[in-house]
Amino acid sequence: MSEPSPDEKRALRRRMRSAARLYAVQALFQMEASGQGADRVRREFEDHRFGMTTEMGQLSEGDVDLFRKLLEGAVDEQVRVDRATDAALVDRWPLGRIDPTLRALFRAAGAELLISDTPPKVIITEYVEIARAFFPEGKEGGLVNAVLDHMAKAFARL
Repeated sequence: MSEPSPDEKRALRRRMRSAARLYAVQALFQMEASGQGADRVRREFEDHRFGMTTEMGQLSEGDVDLFRKLLEGAVDEQVRVDRATDAALVDRWPLGRIDPTLRALFRAAGAELLISDTPPKVIITEYVEIARAFFPEGKEGGLVNAVLDHMAKAFARL
């Protein structure tokens, strides 16, 4: 088998980073829903979910380092990220009233905006796509775009 081309390597790296973001959102959701700690959920994902085969096919291998950074960052920066999310949401829709999947998504994305060198536009696009995957019929993609854009600008001022 031949060595992958540089373009193929970049594409694989992008897919692995996208998968890590999705897994981070799922892990944060699971932590909130089950009350399990970050270490336990992290181990479960790394041991049993990365690259798992389901009836819909094989899941992507994720970038383990990014997954860990996102999980750790979301836990460490949760208060800061939640405040920024609340500030970006309409007054009648505080963070506690929104769908728990969106809460998990905002926490993962907010952590990445704070701890990553990845351009905010790339981060926002990635999480908008995740929102659209979870809510294909809804307007959540637009909400995620607006909230994350607001958060990115707020974090850039710090």
